[in-house]
Amino acid sequence: MKDKLVTLCYEGTSVLVMATVIIALLFTFFVRFVGVVGSSMNPTLSSGDWVITSETEANYSPKYGDIVVISQPNELEENIIKRVIATEGQEVDIDFNTGAVYINGHEIIEKYINNKTTNYYDVTFPVTVPEGCCFVMGDNRQGSIDSRSTIIGFIDNRYVLGNAIVGITDDGFSSLSLRKSS
Repeated sequence: MKDKLVTLCYEGTSVLVMATVIIALLFTFFVRFVGVVGSSMNPTLSSGDWVITSETEANYSPKYGDIVVISQPNELEENIIKRVIATEGQEVDIDFNTGAVYINGHEIIEKYINNKTTNYYDVTFPVTVPEGCCFVMGDNRQGSIDSRSTIIGFIDNRYVLGNAIVGITDDGFSSLSLRKSS
């Protein structure tokens, strides 16, 4: 009886240690949990929600529609979560009267936004996204400081920590793969 108890304890401890190592490796190299602070991504994400990002900066290249976590130093002194609107070489133009956003002269359809893009900051449009960078905006265009402002500016792709693939909200888990919404 004593040998069975020792064996059971040993096996249980082995499973627990192995599970801990696997989880640690998974979260160190493949995914990250990041908390959402503020309302700049409403209605897609709200303050207090969490996102799970996949891929690290070493092998991730931002694409239109991706929701990304950014660690680029900025005047806000915090990581930010925004949506990629344009990538290197693309021209971004915004008609602040109608709220329309144009990429390379074509209006993009943004079903995910909270409100039209009528706020402007200190960036003069049109702008062309430099090599190795992307242009990002929050889904809550009236409540987001983003690439329209030199406070954030263009995002160097090396500071993109990854693509947010899953949102954890009060309603549960939801996919954040919205590239098809364009």
